[in-house]
Amino acid sequence: MPPTVLCLGEILFDCLADQLGKPYEAVESWTPYPGGAPANVACGLVKLGTSAGLIGCVGDDEPGHQLMNLLQEVGVEISGMQRHPQAPTRQVYVVRTDEGDRQFAGFGDVASDEFADTRLDGAQIPESLFESAEFLVMGTLAMAYPESNQAIARCRELARQHGVQVLIDVNWRPVFWPDVESAKATIRKAIADADILKLSDEEAEFLFNTQVVTEVATQLPGVSRLIITRGDRGCSYCFGDVVGDIEAFSVPVQDTTGAGDGFIAGFLHQLQNQGLDALDEPASARNVMKYASAVGALTAMKPGAIAAQPTAEEVQQFLQGRP
Repeated sequence: MPPTVLCLGEILFDCLADQLGKPYEAVESWTPYPGGAPANVACGLVKLGTSAGLIGCVGDDEPGHQLMNLLQEVGVEISGMQRHPQAPTRQVYVVRTDEGDRQFAGFGDVASDEFADTRLDGAQIPESLFESAEFLVMGTLAMAYPESNQAIARCRELARQHGVQVLIDVNWRPVFWPDVESAKATIRKAIADADILKLSDEEAEFLFNTQVVTEVATQLPGVSRLIITRGDRGCSYCFGDVVGDIEAFSVPVQDTTGAGDGFIAGFLHQLQNQGLDALDEPASARNVMKYASAVGALTAMKPGAIAAQPTAEEVQQFLQGRP
């Protein structure tokens, strides 16, 4: 079945510190978990029952082979994936606080712009993927590199031609960008005409000097649907005249890596089932956001991003009896 949702960008290994509360230099051992925000969303969608494909590039190396095999095992469409013959598959080192919150600590001995995901070739992306897709999901990390940024432009043009809704999850990571101010300008321009935009509260503050969802919305007249997530403090949303807040579910957190991507997967799974019109009515919009929050909460209860993602049945069980 052709994918309903296309996810554009990186798939990689998150190397999570085994020792909590230690800085990078003091970590004694690491455990690699498959990750990368677009890949997390794609896998999360398939596990919930929505078809998804990933457009990205890995190295022709053992980590790349492992990640491609994982995508196939989960059931993600991979015809949009590329393999680079020289550039390695990206690995990101992640330290964790005593509470399980993660902080990106760098890329080991490889420069950020030398990984395969920076070499994504827009000319090789199959246009046929966009003919049946309803949503294109992307972040902004690949915008930091010229070749992958051109591939993003190609995908956005294909999305426009085929009437595909574009959801951008900013996913701001300073370690990917050599210059913060130029990054800010690049990101603000890129998100100005997104159909759906998701920001964290920190990203909202960084880009718009406010965390109030309606104040951000006034600065983005071209964006009709906006979400600001706040971790364990829930999220806010502004879908035109439909504005609201959702409290976070109280759960025992083991690892927050990929929780935001789980949120996006849950959100899009609901839109695929109910249609975009669900966001135009307060009660149904709140239910969509509640479901998305549940997927994010369940993802945070286990280590890793993809490995921790719930099935639709698990989400349903989690929500039973909760207000």
